[in-house]
Amino acid sequence: MKLYTYLRIGLIFSVALVIFYFYSIKILNNKGDVNEEEESHKVTKQYEETTERIEFKRTDIVVAVVACGDRLLETLNMLKSALMFTKEKLNFIIFAEDALIESFNQKLEEWKLVTNNAFTFNVMTLTFPTKDADEWKSLFKPCAAQRLFLPNILKDVDSVLYMDTDTLFLTPVESIWTYFHKMNSSQMAALAPEHEDPNVGWYNRFAKHPFYGKLGVNSGVMLMNLTRMRAFQWSEYVVPIYRKYKLKITWGDQDIINIIFHYHPGKLYLYSCRYNFRPDHCMYMSVCKPAEKYGVAVIHGSRGFFHSEKQPVFQAIYRAFEEFQLGGDTFKDFYQPLETYLEQTQNTNCGHIKDVFLKNVQRFVDVDNQL
Repeated sequence: MKLYTYLRIGLIFSVALVIFYFYSIKILNNKGDVNEEEESHKVTKQYEETTERIEFKRTDIVVAVVACGDRLLETLNMLKSALMFTKEKLNFIIFAEDALIESFNQKLEEWKLVTNNAFTFNVMTLTFPTKDADEWKSLFKPCAAQRLFLPNILKDVDSVLYMDTDTLFLTPVESIWTYFHKMNSSQMAALAPEHEDPNVGWYNRFAKHPFYGKLGVNSGVMLMNLTRMRAFQWSEYVVPIYRKYKLKITWGDQDIINIIFHYHPGKLYLYSCRYNFRPDHCMYMSVCKPAEKYGVAVIHGSRGFFHSEKQPVFQAIYRAFEEFQLGGDTFKDFYQPLETYLEQTQNTNCGHIKDVFLKNVQRFVDVDNQL
């Protein structure tokens, strides 16, 4: 009888230990979740304390960009291209490291005089989560991960068009902005595909993490409805996804964006490659058919192609924008040099389709009435 009693007591004790063990594990897991939530709230509070209040109307066209390191001139070239063709008043938000802020302010104030105040601008300091700030800052391109936190930083801004520094407008900004009106009520962002051809696609061949659709998306030109992203609680997805996949991502913030939209594909509007035309679209053969038909709207010199001789078309277009001075004659001082530079590239792969880069520019420079 005593043996039976001891065995019974031992069994009860063992069951109690097992229950206590699993309860402890649950507590620890919940603690981890709480810590991530607390960190998210801390990040939001940090943004509120360190960023000035910006007031925009819902209809305002806002272009946002992040610049660090040697990206000052490249960023200014992109902003210049935005001003050259637009008929609307633009609003620029530039996130820059401290060493670049004065240079941005000086040049943009100068441009405001030249353009008769055709735009507004706000140069802001970088703001990353307090924990692992240096890690976020160095993720892929310098400071590019800042864009992941825009919904929390720009709490009073409804929508922005985010541009990588190595992009140039070949069409008015408002022609891209109209895609906000083409989104359905669930969609909170718009992006172009990473590739058109699965045989050369990067994500479908090499990615070790989830990605959007069959070929992934490129994040260099991104319409962001910040109001909807805040309602979705976008920023609360970013940190946990990074922690989970940090050893598997190659393209930094772009990969995180792909992972989020892999799990929420209905939240993304997909526009064509002509709004994010990259070397991959022509370096072997022309694969962006919408660009052939309607012309390139935004050219993206990814992987340093604006400053490389690998595909001279990209270098030629960048040079034409760089040499043009705001206030000059866009036909004589921009279009004619651009046409000349592109003529010199016609024996290259991308140069074979040089006219796709001129098609939109010709319309907005009004070439027909100039000749």
